[in-house]
Amino acid sequence: MARRSSLMSRRSRTMAPPLALGLLAAGLAAAMVLSLLIGSGSLTPAQVWHGLSGAPGAAADILGTIRIPRTVFAVVLGAALGLAGALTQGYTRNPLADPGLLGITQGAALAVVLAITVFGFTSPTAYVWFAFLGAALAAAMVFAIAGLGSGASPLSVVLVGAGISVSLSAVTGAIALSDRTSLDALRFWGAGSVGGLAWPILRVVLPFLVIGFVLAALCAPVLNALDLGDDVAAALGVQVFRGRLVGILTVTLLAGAATAACGSIAFLGLMVPRLARALTGPDYRWLLPCSALIGAVILLAADIVGRVTVRPGELPAGIVVALLGAPFFLAVVLWRKAGAR
Repeated sequence: MARRSSLMSRRSRTMAPPLALGLLAAGLAAAMVLSLLIGSGSLTPAQVWHGLSGAPGAAADILGTIRIPRTVFAVVLGAALGLAGALTQGYTRNPLADPGLLGITQGAALAVVLAITVFGFTSPTAYVWFAFLGAALAAAMVFAIAGLGSGASPLSVVLVGAGISVSLSAVTGAIALSDRTSLDALRFWGAGSVGGLAWPILRVVLPFLVIGFVLAALCAPVLNALDLGDDVAAALGVQVFRGRLVGILTVTLLAGAATAACGSIAFLGLMVPRLARALTGPDYRWLLPCSALIGAVILLAADIVGRVTVRPGELPAGIVVALLGAPFFLAVVLWRKAGAR
């Protein structure tokens, strides 16, 4: 009875899900407008309007080559990483998990280094394929090893993922330190940025992202059942192993494609589901779209902040997100410890 009243109390403190989604959509629209206005050289609303209407000039060139592409990249990739974070925490039942826990980020980084060192690729449009393949292979390795024996339980996935992530990171560092070109590319790619990305990169990763978005929408009922425990989910007719396998595939598609395009964005997948759950509650039918919107808003806002923080230079969005994510992570840990007392 006490547990039920606690759940009812927590649900009453959340916002109505349609209202939360509406406010987040409005916030995203406002952030997109600011993204078009703000940069190393700010534009007036009139200049943006004329540029968007097709009138030739400097404003149209800035919008077409810089502002619009990085705004679209931030929204699409932020939504993908937010969804991937919510799915990772749901399938592992670990509120401190993020896609990097599955080795996705480290697998992509190792593949980028190998593409540069072994094959001599230096263009992002060339090694983005390697990054996605590396992310997919790392996630497959984690799930395969975790599934040995009694099956891929949430705990085994977390432990195997942590071990493989450390191993891949060590190999990546060893290779990068022996090759200056690889090290320079890894430093830029690893910082995580949506600036300077070209449309061909989006065309490469978009098919994987679209499939990931569709699968994520189909995962909500399974996640709601798994949230009650594997035994209860199985009693409700859910095929637990297949459901978790589809979930890991979806995370790989979303996080792998996003990481391949913009590099490592640490803590985004950790923060987003916590914020979404605070707004809408634990129902994944609302939590997943809310996570997508929050991820898009945070990454776009981080990119805007990075443009104006160290003028005339720029701070990569990944660094801004990490600066926010580190204290957020500590706050979550302390809050959980306080709640356990």
